[in-house]
Amino acid sequence: MRVAAVQLNSTADPSANLASADRLTRAAAADGAKLIVLPEKWTAIGSDEQQRDAAETLEGPAITWARAIARELEVDLVAGSILERVAGHEKLANTSVHVDPQGEVRASYRKLHMFDVEVAGRSYRESDIEEPGEEIVTSETADGVQLGLSICYDLRFPELYRILAVRGARIIAVPAAFTLATTRDHWETLLRARAIENQAFIVAANQVGAHPAGHRSGGRSMIVDPWGLILAQASDREGHVLAELDLERQLEIRAQLPSLANRRPAAYRWGEEVHA
Repeated sequence: MRVAAVQLNSTADPSANLASADRLTRAAAADGAKLIVLPEKWTAIGSDEQQRDAAETLEGPAITWARAIARELEVDLVAGSILERVAGHEKLANTSVHVDPQGEVRASYRKLHMFDVEVAGRSYRESDIEEPGEEIVTSETADGVQLGLSICYDLRFPELYRILAVRGARIIAVPAAFTLATTRDHWETLLRARAIENQAFIVAANQVGAHPAGHRSGGRSMIVDPWGLILAQASDREGHVLAELDLERQLEIRAQLPSLANRRPAAYRWGEEVHA
């Protein structure tokens, strides 16, 4: 299976961002990709006010475009993530959508972990305008390969990825807008660790460069195999990277080094003593 990670430099202008996503998605498909992953918040990055203004429902322009282009190009498309307006909720959801080659939405996932941290002297408070999802989500590509969904900061929570793998995920998508500092110091290590631990392919599409409101993303979008080898890595500009996923080799790795099969869930106590 040939897959692609698309790297964008999104602004606060949804129309311009959609045009860039369209151009690079078409380029990836022209290079033979059958599964394409876009980055986090590909429709808009900026101030809280700008991101609120750009938010939309899953029936809005972004996912309407995603459904149309996936059908036109006959690809599976993980439409990164968008800020979703949810009926009855004041705050937004950070939502990733998997669209199949028929243009049908196969799955949607709302980011579980809010990026409320301090990095390189800057405070980030996603929870000011976003609320976390509550459900772990897997999907399936048109070829029947199990696909796990995650978003950006989720990468620091290995339990999520283990659950995705135990539920059958062989490929895990990681749309991201990793900060410049954390991309340089942690991005590769975390991606390779999640791939090795779960013997899964990781397709990680990152934002790159300067964005409005002082945001900076680190690029280096990456595709990693179940042995932790980097199959493709992007440079520090917009574009896409491609890799062939050897699914048979993945089965060999899981058979020869059966760490998933050797798990002992009954011994992994998660009770009051852990929280004390």
